[in-house]
Amino acid sequence: MAKITLTLPDGRKIAAAPGQSLHELSRGAGGLILAARLDNELVPLDVAPQRPAALAWVTYGEKAGVEAYQRSACFILNMAVSELFHNTRLVIGHSISNGFYYDFSCGIPVTQELLNEIAARMREIGGRDLPFRRRRLPRREAVAYFADRAMSDSRRLAECSPAETVQVYECGRYANLEIYPLAFSTGAVSRFELKSTSPGFVILFPEPEDFAVNSHIGKTRKLFQIYQESKEWGNILGVSDVGRLDQIIERGGVSEIIKVAEALHEKKIARIADTITERRDDLRLALVAGPSAAGKTTFCKRLSAQLQVNGVRPLALSMDNYFVDRELCTRDESGEYDFEALEALDLELFNRHLSDLLAGREVPVPRFDFETGRRASGHRLTWLEDDQVLLIEGIHALNPRISTSVEERHKFRIYISALTQLTINDHSRISTTDTRILRRMVRDSRYRNYSAAQTLKRFPSVIRGERRNTFPFQENADVMFNSALVYELAVLKDLAVPLLEKIPRDDETYPEAQRLLTFLMLFRPVAADEVPPTSILREFIGGSSFRY
Repeated sequence: MAKITLTLPDGRKIAAAPGQSLHELSRGAGGLILAARLDNELVPLDVAPQRPAALAWVTYGEKAGVEAYQRSACFILNMAVSELFHNTRLVIGHSISNGFYYDFSCGIPVTQELLNEIAARMREIGGRDLPFRRRRLPRREAVAYFADRAMSDSRRLAECSPAETVQVYECGRYANLEIYPLAFSTGAVSRFELKSTSPGFVILFPEPEDFAVNSHIGKTRKLFQIYQESKEWGNILGVSDVGRLDQIIERGGVSEIIKVAEALHEKKIARIADTITERRDDLRLALVAGPSAAGKTTFCKRLSAQLQVNGVRPLALSMDNYFVDRELCTRDESGEYDFEALEALDLELFNRHLSDLLAGREVPVPRFDFETGRRASGHRLTWLEDDQVLLIEGIHALNPRISTSVEERHKFRIYISALTQLTINDHSRISTTDTRILRRMVRDSRYRNYSAAQTLKRFPSVIRGERRNTFPFQENADVMFNSALVYELAVLKDLAVPLLEKIPRDDETYPEAQRLLTFLMLFRPVAADEVPPTSILREFIGGSSFRY
């Protein structure tokens, strides 16, 4: 049979024999190759090309390669634990630094000696270079497959899957449901570290720049507390993973979940308002920060309502209105506009207005038009009265540079993020970044004249900016608020899928769009009209009773 021609990005050709896998073809290509793209579609290395195609290797130096490595390392971690401690449930949690948090649901005390034993078994598994065997099982067969292994989380996911088949990875005697590619074999995972973080531990991965593991976790106490609170909320709602949520939706019980989730938000916001009220004698300035699409604007509107219930009159001021015109914005290292940089704001004007407001003077607050990317004509005259609290919202609000003229005792800092409490199953997490991407994609399409491809293309720059300008200040917050809603991805599904499906195969964001589509297929849809008009989610999907 004739060989198949594959074309690399630099124009070189590779001749593949029929049935020859990408893993075989990758030998000698250089770098840690973890997957590949065939005609811009991410595929595992066990795939044998069937026709001529454009081929690009996916290495650890890029996002898709890092994610494949992390999934493979987590698979080996669970495999090692299953071999060492039978009938032990290990559950993945949130991200910490460049790693993922885990804990044992059965209460096994985590010691460094225990982690050393697990790490040694992981390295032994890696040293054997065992292949990750990929299978696609009919849905009913997959349900029985996971039921036999007492993996109820994966069984639920398989039961509710709309697909006819379910992807399963096996290695040795261990197996798990995986929706994205793993590396070809365990030998690809050579570097990691397990570090105790009471009550669980963190698996740390190598940095993409130098493939070295940075074992420094940094200050995350407050963030960890809000994650734990989110986990408790999940227990209150009876929803810990996607399979459980799908079951509730299928049985018609999602309305109750929505009501309780929104009530939990309202209770938390009311408590924050109470804290501010208790400090009313000294407090002049409440600062609300968080990453893109965290829901800061709606949070501020709901906080304002709760403060008024307590007899405190807030004056809200959004830093978004102080953006410079788009063409004046600085650019990042990739040449893209860096909207997350502090320099994207007219900082001089903002500081002048802040000082004037706190001094009781009237200021002309500008308005930024996100559709045109320019400051709109006209302004809103605003002043702060003696009995009011100034409520400032923006990604930079906790940066000390924007409030240096205000004494610390007059400030109250709030940090908001969308920390998804759901997992796909016990061993596969949902990235909090994915929730924010989907929120922003829907909002940008509706209100900011950006396509899904434009949002996806811009988001890596957003994340880089947040790492420099937002995340370093999160532990300075007096209080943190988690804006994620356990049901929201089921609502976002029907709004985001048509946007993602419009991205053509030859677009650079196509692989990321396909990844998100694969992820969204896990969810049973929920109609947007179930969402209350005051919900933070309404900031992104429309239909809010608040004016923006």
